[in-house]
Amino acid sequence: MNDLVEQPAPVWLDGLNAAQSEAVTTLDGPLLVLSGAGTGKTRVLTSRLAELVATGTAKPWNILAVTFTNKAAREMKMRVSQLVGPMVEQVWLGTFHALAARMLRRHAELVGLKSDFTILDADDQIRLLKQLMAADDIDPKRWPARMLAGVISRWKDRGLTADKIDLAEAGDIANGRIRQLYENYQNRLIALNAADFGDLLLHMLTIFTKHADVLADYQSRITHIMVDEYQDTNVAQYLWLRLLTGKRNNLCCVGDDDQSIYGWRGAEVGNILRFESDFSGAKTVRLEENYRSTGHILAAASRVIARNDARLGKTLYTAAGDGDKVKVNGYWDGADEARSISSQIESILSDGTDLSQVAVLVRAGFQTREFEERFISIGLPYRVVGARFYERSEIRDAIAYLRLIAQPADDLAFERIINLPKRGLGTASLQAVHIQARASGKPLLAAAMDLVDTDELRPAARHALTDFIKDIKRWRDQAGQMHHTDLARMVLDESGYTQMWQLDKSPDAPGRLENLTELVNAMQDFDSLQGFLEHIALVMDGETQNHQGEVTLMTLHAAKGLEFDTVFLPGWEEGVFPSQRTIDESGAVGLEEERRLAYVGITRARQRLYISFASSRRIHGQWQSAIPSRFVQELPSENIVEDMAQGMSSGLGFGRSTLAKLDVAATHGYGPGWRRMAAQQQNKSENSWQAGNNTTDFSTGDRVFHQKFGMGNIRSIDGDKLEIAFDKAGHKKVVAGFVSKP
Repeated sequence: MNDLVEQPAPVWLDGLNAAQSEAVTTLDGPLLVLSGAGTGKTRVLTSRLAELVATGTAKPWNILAVTFTNKAAREMKMRVSQLVGPMVEQVWLGTFHALAARMLRRHAELVGLKSDFTILDADDQIRLLKQLMAADDIDPKRWPARMLAGVISRWKDRGLTADKIDLAEAGDIANGRIRQLYENYQNRLIALNAADFGDLLLHMLTIFTKHADVLADYQSRITHIMVDEYQDTNVAQYLWLRLLTGKRNNLCCVGDDDQSIYGWRGAEVGNILRFESDFSGAKTVRLEENYRSTGHILAAASRVIARNDARLGKTLYTAAGDGDKVKVNGYWDGADEARSISSQIESILSDGTDLSQVAVLVRAGFQTREFEERFISIGLPYRVVGARFYERSEIRDAIAYLRLIAQPADDLAFERIINLPKRGLGTASLQAVHIQARASGKPLLAAAMDLVDTDELRPAARHALTDFIKDIKRWRDQAGQMHHTDLARMVLDESGYTQMWQLDKSPDAPGRLENLTELVNAMQDFDSLQGFLEHIALVMDGETQNHQGEVTLMTLHAAKGLEFDTVFLPGWEEGVFPSQRTIDESGAVGLEEERRLAYVGITRARQRLYISFASSRRIHGQWQSAIPSRFVQELPSENIVEDMAQGMSSGLGFGRSTLAKLDVAATHGYGPGWRRMAAQQQNKSENSWQAGNNTTDFSTGDRVFHQKFGMGNIRSIDGDKLEIAFDKAGHKKVVAGFVSKP
């Protein structure tokens, strides 16, 4: 009788919709869970893992669960432990790199390593490459080490060892010696008992293909594999998974082809698109019920992404109702856009909304600057995910140059840029400058001027320091004769700083160059260099106390996986979004990835979504007309409400407009936040470049000791410069601060 009593469903199955339940209970064979944005994929993953363990389908130690981030791995472990208890500790659960490293430590000797091998970070990798390049006489200016490291990393992401690189693939990189450099680099890593991140998977691929017994052991041990964010896997990760899966084919991949936005760092969207053909008998379950966004938001996202050809296809829906229509706003210029969005956020704040549920998502990092300054000016609390605009290293570098020109006594600025770009000034040379500064009571730049007239430094260092001082003097002279924006461009160009990033082939180099351009653009809103620098000081010093959270300001790439009640998507113009650089480099493939990025942005919003564009932008210092992004044109008219600036035509039929003048006063509006920071700054003293004391207590004929040149007699004195006849080093001109009486 009791056998007929229906048992309650396990807690992990409770509340699942039909598609989710199907994905959780399909435990054998290849399974693709096509999970749209906000459809509960995390719950499906954890529930499926719990189902595998609880039903006895697989022992915990027979399960491999792969995530892309340590945070995701920790979250999954915590959730599963709540469902099945401590057994989760026995699951192979972690990131691709963490799991591959765990395997490699067991089999390190098969690739010439020891089990205690070191994993190099990016800086160590570049340092090692520089050594090998020097030995092989590869010009680091023509072929920067960072660029070559990127090439090698991309090959590793594709599972390519040096012997698999053909001539067409190598081209003329590093004068045709990139293959040999790659081989030398790998040999050096082995000699150092080290591996870089790319090696962790690459070495395991080598072991699996050359040692069938090792692969067979893992295939018998691991019976079920689960992978999160499958659309972001690269070729090496795909091959690793394929080999481990073996003949069982118990591979469950969860992902969304419409959210594949990391092609620029090696992700291969084709991995998820080919799943059904790669794994015979594969089953696809589509999760389409969205628990995040309202109907109008989902309709807008679906209509935009439907324009992509390379997708498996799904239609998101919600039971939460239509909600508010998507607002599409057109503005005359970027400043107008920032002002309006700020005002709308303030209105939300007045309604008692938690600002932590408001986000402004931009396509590129340089776009945050205008919003940051506006938020500062009105005292609106915000946080930037990633570095704030003026806290980015390249911006701080550029500002340090300008600070030193405006105020030569700024020692912190001097220290930051004296060897940036590299000028061949070593620790000993810089130490000498500091010693002279302390001895004379002068700023570092003035101390450096003293040293270049002496023999304290090596000729190469003296020459480099002399050139730097001449540059600073010339730029200071130019500062009174040319506009400060033109001066900034000159400084960045003539110092070699811009070229340094132009030669850098790392993925973030173009973004850094864009930020430098935006910095120069920002300077146009100020009457003088000093006024701009004072503004920066206020911005950097502004910490807002708040009790209602902070607006989140971040890039679209960084926003993936997050959600907010209210989302603003500014800058939807051709060339900005979609990015012209991406289209130029990758053509139709790049455009589809940009459209997926738009889809990600739209689906971050729960309740309210604002999309905006401007009719003109200041780009590279010049006002340029802009047209709305093609993505604006693709929005469904029945799901949006348009609000154009007075005199502006509809966004859906928008043409080129005349240039608009920037309202500087309104841009910076002196709100409560600004006044508070200005009051704080009034208490701070300004440094001035004092010439310092050039006299000395020494007399002609004095016997003195110099740490570098030894004993000698003073022949002549000029201020704090001493001409000394050293016993062994001959006649030298030195600074008084470096000698002492015996």
